[in-house]
Amino acid sequence: MAKKNEAEAQTNKDPKSSVKDSKDSQKAEGSSSSFNIVNFMQGTREELGKVVWPSRQQLISESIAVILMVILSASLIYLVDNLFSWAATQVF
Repeated sequence: MAKKNEAEAQTNKDPKSSVKDSKDSQKAEGSSSSFNIVNFMQGTREELGKVVWPSRQQLISESIAVILMVILSASLIYLVDNLFSWAATQVF
């Protein structure tokens, strides 16, 4: 009977305690290793090699699209602000 209760207790274990256990084990593993700048730079170089860089034409066209959208948004906000300012002067 005691073994059955122990088995049930383990299966019904609180999820927070399992997260805490995994954090404790990660903390123990992380404290034994130290930061190595050479490994960091090698890993950074590998990851940058995986990046798909845009072509010059794609970069220019997307930059123009972003600039136009910013101008359009700013103009819309300016017009709405002026509309509300005009409406406020008419009411008050």
